[in-house]
Amino acid sequence: MPNRIRLLLVDDQILSRGLLRSGLERERDLEIVAELNRSDDVVGAAKRHRANVALVDAGGPGSDSITVTTRLRTSMPECRVVMLTTYGRPVHLRRGLDAGAKGFALKGSPVPQLADAVRRVHLGLRVVDANLAAENLRYSETPLNADETDTLRAARDGGSVAVMAQELDVSERVVRTRLWSAIGKTGAHTRSDAVDIAERNGWLLD
Repeated sequence: MPNRIRLLLVDDQILSRGLLRSGLERERDLEIVAELNRSDDVVGAAKRHRANVALVDAGGPGSDSITVTTRLRTSMPECRVVMLTTYGRPVHLRRGLDAGAKGFALKGSPVPQLADAVRRVHLGLRVVDANLAAENLRYSETPLNADETDTLRAARDGGSVAVMAQELDVSERVVRTRLWSAIGKTGAHTRSDAVDIAERNGWLLD
């Protein structure tokens, strides 16, 4: 069939990739031209197979999906990226769109819905799953002030309060005060919990 949309699938999970392939192959205007279980060779594969749209697992192994999206946009802008992600990861949405992804869909979305997203992205439109958009809005406002955000960023490396104080150029007392405040605002119980919660919600993006 002429003028079919050529798809590149990138997903490390064989089962989910297989389900995705079998579903999309039923769409007469879509063609799976290549499959990868890692994101390292996305750009090369997209060029070799002249892919129109790359469906990329946002959390898969290999090169960071954000980096891959940026490289693909730069070296092969005619191949548009749709990221496949899960609930609770709004950080991927914001960073992915900034990197140049044209679509975001939930893993496990009904095939007709995903196929429609592929078609619209291929036309140059931006498509974001409604549930992901709602989830992103829910977490878009950070409860942390700038000092607390900087302190949790410093805490990501797991260093001592003394090391953090030196890095932030403040006293150890100030670091402890900021940490306790951040723990309270995020609803966490420990420093590491606060970092995890803030990371998941995208509050520590530089």
